[in-house]
Amino acid sequence: MGLDIGTSAVRAAELSAGRGGYTLERFGQVALPVGAVVDGEVLDREAVTAALKVLWSQTKFSTKRVVLGVANQKVVVRQVDLPWMEPRELKRALAFQVQDFIPIPVDQAIMDFHPLEEFTTDSGARMLRVLLVAAGREMVGSCLDAVQHAGLTPVMVDLTSFALIRASTHADALGMDTQAEALIDIGARVTNIAVHQGGQPKFVRVLLMGGADITEAVAERMGIPLEQAEALKQQLGIPATAAERDENPAGRVIDATAASFVEEIRGSLDYYLASPSAVPIRRIVVSGGGSRLENLVSRLAAVTRLPVECANPLASVRIGNTKLSTEQLGHIERLAAVPVGLAMGVAS
Repeated sequence: MGLDIGTSAVRAAELSAGRGGYTLERFGQVALPVGAVVDGEVLDREAVTAALKVLWSQTKFSTKRVVLGVANQKVVVRQVDLPWMEPRELKRALAFQVQDFIPIPVDQAIMDFHPLEEFTTDSGARMLRVLLVAAGREMVGSCLDAVQHAGLTPVMVDLTSFALIRASTHADALGMDTQAEALIDIGARVTNIAVHQGGQPKFVRVLLMGGADITEAVAERMGIPLEQAEALKQQLGIPATAAERDENPAGRVIDATAASFVEEIRGSLDYYLASPSAVPIRRIVVSGGGSRLENLVSRLAAVTRLPVECANPLASVRIGNTKLSTEQLGHIERLAAVPVGLAMGVAS
C-alpha cells in the first residue's frame, strides 16, 4: 500500500508484485477539508484520520500496512560529499557527519541517504557523494499519528520524490542513459521536482506552490469565492495568446500567477544544471492534479525549451480488478504517480 496525504485529498494505491511485474489491485481517494493539511504538513489530525477511515471503508483495501510519503518545507534534501564508509557504518555515523549541511538540529531530525557515486580527491582521499534526506521528527510524527489513529500500520516513510521516480521511470541497469529526465508532480500546494538519470536520483526540490495558488490569486483579485475562482480557472486555463489573456480580467491573473510558478520550476532546473555533476535534461514529465490546467504543459515547454510530456504511471502496471471504469482510470492517471511509486518501494 502506498499512501499519499495531499493538501486536498488522501490517496492510496494497492499493488501486488509478481514475476510479470506489478498489478494495481485497488486505488481510492477521499477529499480533505481546507486546512487539514497545509504546505504538506498535517495540522488537523482528526480530519485526516476521518478521511483515511472513509477511504479504507469505501475502497476495501486488503491490508492496513502502508508506506507513507512526505514532502514539505521540513524535508531537506542535499547533495553532499562525505568521507567514504561502508553503508552500515555511514548510517550509524550520519548524525556526526552532516550537521553542517542541514538547517535542522540532528536530534530533531530523521535522516537517511542515497549513495550517488564514489570518487577520489586530488589529495587521494576516498569520498562518497550522497543525496542526504533529513525530515523534521515532529512533522513526521504528526503524519504517523494521523495514520495510526485511523487503524493503519505505517511500515515505512519515504520521500515523495523517490516514489515519483519509481512510478515514472524504469531503471537503466546497464548505465547507458547519458541524459537526465525531470519529473514534476504538481499538487494543490506542493510541487515535487525530481531529476534522475536512468532511475537514479540526481536532484530533488520541493516547492511550496501549486494549483491552489492560482485559484487563490483569481479569488482575491476578482473578489469571488474560491469555488467560483477554481471553476473559472478550469474554464479559462492559461491564456495561449496575448489576445486571450486580455479579453478577460481573470485571464490576466491566471497568466501572471502561472508565469511566476513556471519560472520557479525553470529556476530549480537551472540550479541543478549549474551543479558540477549535472547531466543534460532530455525531457520533462509532469503529473499531479495541478498539471491538468490547460496550456500549462505548453507554457512549461516554451519557458524551459524542453519537451514536456504527461506521466502515466498506470502504463507500467497491470490493471487488476480495481472496480474502476476506463474513464475513471483515465481520470486518475496523473494522480496515481506518488501512491503507486510508494507502493512499488514496499513491493521491491
